[in-house]
Amino acid sequence: MPRDLIIVLLISPLVGFLINGLFGKWLKGNEKLSGGIGALAVLVSLICSIIAFVSVDRGNTLEGEAGILYSWISDYISIGFHVDALTTVMLLVITGVGFLIHVYSIGYMHGDEGYTRYFAYLNLFVFAMLILVLGNNYLMMFVGWEGVGLCSYLLIGFWYEKQSATDAGKKAFIVNRIGDFGFLLGMFTLFAAFGTLDFGGIFETAKELQPAAEGMGLVETDSFKQIFGASTLVIATLLLFVGAIGKSAQIPLYVWLPDAMEGPTPVSALIHAATMVTAGVYMIARSAVLYNIAGTGVVVAWIGVLTALFAAIIAIKQNDIKRILAYSTVSQLGYMFVGVGVGAYASGIFHLVTHAFFKGLMFLTAGSVMHAMANELDIRKMGGLRKKLPITHITFLVGALAIAGAPFLSGFWSKDEILHSAWGSSKIIYIIGIATAFLTAFYMFRLIFVTFYGESRVDPEVESHLHESPAVMWVPLAILAIPSAIIGLLLGVGGHDSWFHHFTEKVSGFKVEHGEALGSAIPFMIISSIVGILGIAYAWTRYKNRVPSAEPTNALQKLVANKFYVDEIYNTFIVQPIKNASHFLLWKLFDSGIIDGIVNGVAVLIRAIGGLLRRLQTGLVQAYIVSMVVGIVIFLAFYLFFT
Repeated sequence: MPRDLIIVLLISPLVGFLINGLFGKWLKGNEKLSGGIGALAVLVSLICSIIAFVSVDRGNTLEGEAGILYSWISDYISIGFHVDALTTVMLLVITGVGFLIHVYSIGYMHGDEGYTRYFAYLNLFVFAMLILVLGNNYLMMFVGWEGVGLCSYLLIGFWYEKQSATDAGKKAFIVNRIGDFGFLLGMFTLFAAFGTLDFGGIFETAKELQPAAEGMGLVETDSFKQIFGASTLVIATLLLFVGAIGKSAQIPLYVWLPDAMEGPTPVSALIHAATMVTAGVYMIARSAVLYNIAGTGVVVAWIGVLTALFAAIIAIKQNDIKRILAYSTVSQLGYMFVGVGVGAYASGIFHLVTHAFFKGLMFLTAGSVMHAMANELDIRKMGGLRKKLPITHITFLVGALAIAGAPFLSGFWSKDEILHSAWGSSKIIYIIGIATAFLTAFYMFRLIFVTFYGESRVDPEVESHLHESPAVMWVPLAILAIPSAIIGLLLGVGGHDSWFHHFTEKVSGFKVEHGEALGSAIPFMIISSIVGILGIAYAWTRYKNRVPSAEPTNALQKLVANKFYVDEIYNTFIVQPIKNASHFLLWKLFDSGIIDGIVNGVAVLIRAIGGLLRRLQTGLVQAYIVSMVVGIVIFLAFYLFFT
């Protein structure tokens, strides 16, 4: 595979960012040109990604010395590329879904004052994510990791005139710093242990290790420079997972993602479907060798399944169309972590792929609803929209069926693979996962029935202007609906023996011998289908002719509707104490007391000295003569008696 192809793939969005960023003042009056540049930049990357995918499928990877461009930090860390099956899958998701989001944005952002700035940020977002997945070492991954964090801050707070938007941007940035600190510590641990951060060097050395009998320790070998005894990789992988918890919004650092809805809706689609939140899942999958040896996948799986259940419970009582989808993303990411946590890495990435299409589709259809509804978000003020927005309704329905696990649609295949693998690892994880599948089907079709069916509750003035979105918006919806429906069928038939599994299991550490022990997948497929159908049916009986109540009717409903008061708990026990301590220690004591005290003290001292010296300058000649006489007398006395 030619390196030049990967360089073009990577640099193209950067060029789009620079053009819109540097020349935005002159492009401001030409939206088609500005949007076209942004979309074209990602299209070039998409074409290069397809070529790279075909090349890898034919056995041509770009790894090791061939992928290195130059040494970055001494001889330890290089700038280079690592392109294998996992990389190309991620590239197709990022550039494919990303390109459609760029095209959709041309219509959605029409007339916005920050139009060119928006496309500059969007291109930069794609560029940062490409660095993350193309890098051949953990430090390059971290550069992209921080890049997507910066872009999320810029895009979530894009409408910075709104206080809620700037608060949401800051919240996302700060919460992710917690996770990123864990990632840094994990990276430092790996460097101290292996003397490198390159994937090849770490993974090849790590393969020489063998799991201890208990499964959680490591047998010491001469090739491994152990600094923490037998638990080095346990510590390193758990610290890396802290980074994944922040970036991919898992318990307890999920709280930033629902508030990220303050940004433009296409940004939500890009964050949730193709870029930032998938970074944590990708990192775990890329580090499969380390997690297999350390045995810490069980922690990943449990955090994932508990997050999936917790977020699904919250989603059933939300009434903001974008927040329902946001909690849905948190929940589906939990499924992906279950997959990679139980060792079914290919299944976890498979769900990442299918989720990218149907979640991107649902966010963009939500944007289409908002576009028609004058930016209304409350589903209780909608109803009957299927008649006015037929394309939006059909495409949203396809996405909802996919995520609900309707038979033979994309989510059915990928989610069922994860649940099947979970059964072989932990029956409790499987039971929680299947219960979450029921809740997923329920809250998604609650959203469908309340928004698109029943009597219209739309404000009469808004209803008089209801219309389908323009072609530049609905065409991407129609395109995304196709893979949302069939990509699982194309890639997933055969389960653990499918083409997708054979393709991705070429990646180091992906091949885990568990398929034989799991037995037939058919009973699991039947169970998950029944559960999904029951969830849809229950939503139909509850909401086909009923609007969600304005206020919760009991304590449990109030608890769920208020998201278990997690934000309030964090604010009371973490945010406010830190703010109060900072107010006293940093402002009152250090800034006002020490810094201002030193500055003001110097000023007072100089003023006092000046005040004394000023008294010598009286302007009276007589005083000056007396001073001269006194000085002469003192000088003579000193000379006569002391020398």
